[in-house]
Amino acid sequence: MKKQNLFIFALILLAIASRLIPHPANFAPIGALAIFAGAYLRDRRSILIVLAAMLISDIIIGFYHPMIMLSVYGGFAIMYFISRHTLRTVNFARVLSTTLTGSILFYIITNFAVWAFGTIYPHSLSGLIASYTMALPFFRNSLAGDLFYTGALFSAVELAKYSRIFAVDKYRT
Repeated sequence: MKKQNLFIFALILLAIASRLIPHPANFAPIGALAIFAGAYLRDRRSILIVLAAMLISDIIIGFYHPMIMLSVYGGFAIMYFISRHTLRTVNFARVLSTTLTGSILFYIITNFAVWAFGTIYPHSLSGLIASYTMALPFFRNSLAGDLFYTGALFSAVELAKYSRIFAVDKYRT
């Protein structure tokens, strides 16, 4: 197995494992994996890495409302596609702004879905506001996880490039 394929496989396993081990709610690397895959894995099918990590871990953890699940998977897909567009050239400022943008959009999309399709909040303006307000602690953890894991993944690539473990730029076309 090529070193690059082994590295990608290890990322998938890390993403799955991180959802299964005890961790603060929403502090997981899936968003970071989406951003990373969009930046470095130029094959459009690489979105399947992110979705496979979610699906495999959801099979173990358990499924939830289909429309809310769709919004979560869609939110990660949006993070991936934003990254494909904004991180053609990788630098700190672009990675940071892409991560912040992706995290905010994920929060907006998924909490709208919780309000629209769930039964926790009334389907009114006050219910929508309550949905976003009550989700702020989860957003804080999600944003922290996205920033932490994005930093770790992109730093690992830079260290790998520097130490010539493998040529990451082969993925970029």
